[in-house]
Amino acid sequence: MLKKPTDELNNLLENMKPDDLDSYLSDNAKYMTEGPKAFYYYMKDVLDSKNIKLKDVYSFAGVSESYGSKILSQEKHTTDRDLIIRFCIAGHFTWDETSRALKLYGMNELYAKDPRDACIIVAIKNRIYNFSDIDELLMDKGFPKLTPDE
Repeated sequence: MLKKPTDELNNLLENMKPDDLDSYLSDNAKYMTEGPKAFYYYMKDVLDSKNIKLKDVYSFAGVSESYGSKILSQEKHTTDRDLIIRFCIAGHFTWDETSRALKLYGMNELYAKDPRDACIIVAIKNRIYNFSDIDELLMDKGFPKLTPDE
């Protein structure tokens, strides 16, 4: 899935007539999200751009390859927002990339006004991709760890 700023698409729609909608949809189809596969394709695109393999993401995120692939393909759905965040951190995603992935999965983006999210944002912005360091930061501030207890 390619990227085009939402503002740019919004501007195109601003004064559009219904008769022009077909050409808008066909011209910009490659920039739009398409159902449940949009999340998977987005994750793959970002990981491919960083030369990171999915199996490495699953391993670093602490899940089996079979379970991780079912979550990414949305064959199985999770309500565990931290799992999606772990996938993103394991893939060295930026704050924007992580927020977009969460949104595509149907979850809330990382939110600067949420204190726990703020800690995660600071870790990502400072390229802290080691889960034990992130967990330590979260626990030091009185928040639950990002990784599950084993």
